[in-house]
Amino acid sequence: MAENLFEDEAIITLTDEEGNENQFEHIATCELDGCTYYALVPLDGIEDEEGEYVILKIDVDDDGEEILVTIDDDDEFERVADYFDDKFASEDLDYDN
Repeated sequence: MAENLFEDEAIITLTDEEGNENQFEHIATCELDGCTYYALVPLDGIEDEEGEYVILKIDVDDDGEEILVTIDDDDEFERVADYFDDKFASEDLDYDN
């Protein structure tokens, strides 16, 4: 299932559209409305504001392989961001989206 995509891996390497590899730390997972989402923090070498995290959705490509994709729907993104914000606030983590 989708939740096992990166089981036991805290560091994930993703390749962007330009072929650049970037590493992220997987900090949380949630399942909402039958979809699985990851909260990831960019590691060194990525220009990003301190304390921010990235939210990606697990999807399946044409070959049946699980992949991480950006969330294009604003309402869906807001629901997931609110979930993670609440989760991090209750755990006293310092991540802002």
